[in-house]
Amino acid sequence: MKPRAPFVTLVEPALPAAQFSTLRRRILSLGEERLRESYQTTFWFELSTPPTNVVEQAVLKLLPHLTPERRRGVTGVEWWLSRMRTSNVKVDFHVDRDNALFDDTGRTVTPHTSSLLYVTKSVGGLLAVTKQKADPSRPACAPDTDDFDFVEPGPNRFAFFDAKLTHGVLDARNEIPLKRLPTEPGWRIGIAINFWKRRPRRVATFSESTHYRRLEIRGRAV
Repeated sequence: MKPRAPFVTLVEPALPAAQFSTLRRRILSLGEERLRESYQTTFWFELSTPPTNVVEQAVLKLLPHLTPERRRGVTGVEWWLSRMRTSNVKVDFHVDRDNALFDDTGRTVTPHTSSLLYVTKSVGGLLAVTKQKADPSRPACAPDTDDFDFVEPGPNRFAFFDAKLTHGVLDARNEIPLKRLPTEPGWRIGIAINFWKRRPRRVATFSESTHYRRLEIRGRAV
């Protein structure tokens, strides 16, 4: 039987070493700013506009890593910081979507491509990606399948996949999260980057926000 095509494409190293070092340092300098709200603090970056922060500078370097099909028609990205303890994973298996549109209309519209740029390594915390749907009857809504691609977090590792695929994070033991585990050293830190063909509803640009000012491009008024 012919092996299936991989769900996930990996690029490593994704950014030039000096650029990644600056990006990592700036993100770590945020400390606990909006740590509890990381997944609700999202930004829109229109690719036709100049970058305003070090994350958007990184996005422009990452874009050519996508396949031509993945780049076709993309106008911008929605990005946020993914910061968690793998001993206490609070994100269930899911498919990325326009959350405001879903709240307003009940319609599910997904990005064209989902991706993660990892900033740190972690204890456990594998990314698990599958074509099977999330199952609300199971712990962490994990799909009832063993057909996954797994991605180990590692500095400057870039992973991208079709945004219609279900994905989630395994715990510090690389198992489906069931309960809180003893706290591990360090955080699992990455940048979630969704490539869209149109801007999702009610997602502010970095310039429209007051958050994460330490990420702004120095010498530039934002």
